[in-house]
Amino acid sequence: MTHPWDASYTADAPPPWDIGRPQPVFVKLAHDGLLSGRVLDAGCGTGEHALLAASRGADALGIDLSPTAIGRARAKAAERDLPARFEVADVLDLRPPGPGSFDVVIDSGLFHVFSDVERPRYVASLASVVRQRGTCYLMCFSDRQPGDWGPRRVRQEEIAEAFSDGWTVASITAATCEINPIEGVTQAQVWLAALNRS
Repeated sequence: MTHPWDASYTADAPPPWDIGRPQPVFVKLAHDGLLSGRVLDAGCGTGEHALLAASRGADALGIDLSPTAIGRARAKAAERDLPARFEVADVLDLRPPGPGSFDVVIDSGLFHVFSDVERPRYVASLASVVRQRGTCYLMCFSDRQPGDWGPRRVRQEEIAEAFSDGWTVASITAATCEINPIEGVTQAQVWLAALNRS
């Protein structure tokens, strides 16, 4: 059965977030050696961040609900001869092979798609697969972004509240992400959070 998210990847133009390269904030994290060990790219889309981590030596797994996106990610891994793995999976219902399976989680524009009801499920699901003192690097749409197009805006306090149980907020900083043009805009305001599993 085709998943609704597939429509984003089968349209005439790529979705706003699928820019064909990693976001600069994650490139910097990789450059600083922070995307290492066992890395989970949650809601990986076509795989650029898992591939980035794999290119720096990480044991990287990307997961997404969209079979089309996962197919494209696997093709990129083969083309670039990178060992990143990609699977169709639901981030709201992760099933860890063992406790503390991952050292690092990448969330590039996923958190902001969840409703208030889904957020606790998402955070708990991540917690079930991240080792103690592991880190989630989360980039989400910010309430600093003007206009009303695009995804839901998130306040800094909402991130801290969502990760208040079983996590420590190491930092939440203002940043920008690159997007395919929307109404002539090619950059969006985001929060970049570093969240440590306690």
